[in-house]
Amino acid sequence: MRLTVRRNRVAAALAACVALAGGLYALGPGAAGASSHREAPLIAMDPAVDATDLYAFVSPDRPGYVTFVANWVPFQEPNGGPNFYPFATDATYMINVDNDGDAKPDARFRWTFKNTDKRGNDTFLYNNGPVTSLDDDNLLFRQTYTLESSFNGEGFRTRATNVPVAPSRVGNASMPDYGTLRDQATKKLPGGWRVFAGQADDPFFLDLRVFDLLYGGDLSETGQDTLAGYNVNSIVLEVPFKDVALRGDGQRNPVIGVWTTTERPRVRITGRTGDPRTGDRVQVSRLGNPLVNEVVTPAGLKDAFNASKPEGDAKIPQLVKRVTEPEVPKLIEAIYGIPAPATPRNDLVEIFLTGITTKADGPIEADLNSQLNNADVDPARFRPAEMLRLNLSVPVTADPNRLGVLGGDLQGFPNGRRLTDDVVDIELQALVGAAQTGQLVDALATGDGVDANENTFGDTFPYVALPNAAGVNTVGGGTGADPGPRTADASPASAATDDPGMSTGDMMTVVGSSLAGGLGLLFFAGWWMRRRNRTT
Repeated sequence: MRLTVRRNRVAAALAACVALAGGLYALGPGAAGASSHREAPLIAMDPAVDATDLYAFVSPDRPGYVTFVANWVPFQEPNGGPNFYPFATDATYMINVDNDGDAKPDARFRWTFKNTDKRGNDTFLYNNGPVTSLDDDNLLFRQTYTLESSFNGEGFRTRATNVPVAPSRVGNASMPDYGTLRDQATKKLPGGWRVFAGQADDPFFLDLRVFDLLYGGDLSETGQDTLAGYNVNSIVLEVPFKDVALRGDGQRNPVIGVWTTTERPRVRITGRTGDPRTGDRVQVSRLGNPLVNEVVTPAGLKDAFNASKPEGDAKIPQLVKRVTEPEVPKLIEAIYGIPAPATPRNDLVEIFLTGITTKADGPIEADLNSQLNNADVDPARFRPAEMLRLNLSVPVTADPNRLGVLGGDLQGFPNGRRLTDDVVDIELQALVGAAQTGQLVDALATGDGVDANENTFGDTFPYVALPNAAGVNTVGGGTGADPGPRTADASPASAATDDPGMSTGDMMTVVGSSLAGGLGLLFFAGWWMRRRNRTT
């Protein structure tokens, strides 16, 4: 497929789209978060099914394959025992792909999880000794999953069962070589698929003090990665283009739209679960582009958006108005004196609901990431909808630019989303006028001051960095400072001395504390046995 792009015009117009996905200001009550972390009142109370971020990109090390990274369960403090952070066993986790533009999924991938818990009434521990493999007897709590797929409206077909999940990273003493556990949870399936599910470092990076009058009202509050040290639960799937492209042809039909959903039973009884694939179920979470429900959707629509389907987006006038008349540029003008672009923002309507195309009668003279650009799409069936759109035919960038399309890198956000794309800086520039001129605004050239993740991503599947082991409040000596990069492929065995905030002395302190705790338990057990003998 010929990719027609007028680079300057497209860079400016594509950057504008992040204004709809990056209105970096609280729109109403509720907890502040990052991307879609705790973005709506109801989902904030149910973190196990809260989708945080979605990434979609052409696999850099495997031509003809696309990778989806979908994250759930936000703000995981590494020391959060004794239960840590399992996937919900009464929920279904889904990645949806629309390739013909009707806003309905043409490819669906569904994960369901189950627990094996050997602790019973014997112990509170997640593991009772060092865990060196996923089948180690010392690992007392573990999860497995079933992966199913459905194509073109057909029934779901089981692709894999009883696949192990990489466990929560308890710590370096409990899991001295977490990289081995990650490798064992990374599976290759028939058809060339690769899949991983388990804990990972949260790949989203930003300074969240944007909620404090847009970085303090004078840009004095920037440079601190709010999510440094936290983990998420990741599902990573890699499939060939032919499994997601319209009619299996990634050359004639390279554009896909992607979003995640999570479903729960309509009625939940605590402590009782059945087959999560059956029964009366409701959608409780939805995620496509970053920050849409977080800061674009008004507070009164947030829960409804999480339960809605893309096919109905264009019929919600309140939501469309948040795009045509965005609030945040006006706030930036009031606080920083940078004039807001004129409304209505018809360029945002095209980008938000249709993708970039000359076939939608929009203002952008380019064909990039709309399903209308697929050769076999029926325009009469096309329906505008919000989703993360990706053109599979754009070549992999040898040296990715963190600003994506705004930086002249057509493979970057918002044409899909790579792990290294700095969506916050792209959005800030778009909001203050770069969308209209194609030029960066010098007054906000440094953005939020966080340009990369604190941990380095991997070059091979599953790409996400290993989960953090040190407590968030100990990283950087408890100051919250950036501890420096840690690679996704680094051996956790060496992390015992290399992990910031976990020096050899710290490790000895942890070991000493563990021994002291164990001796304390033994002392208590001995005291209780002596007391019991005296009373019998």
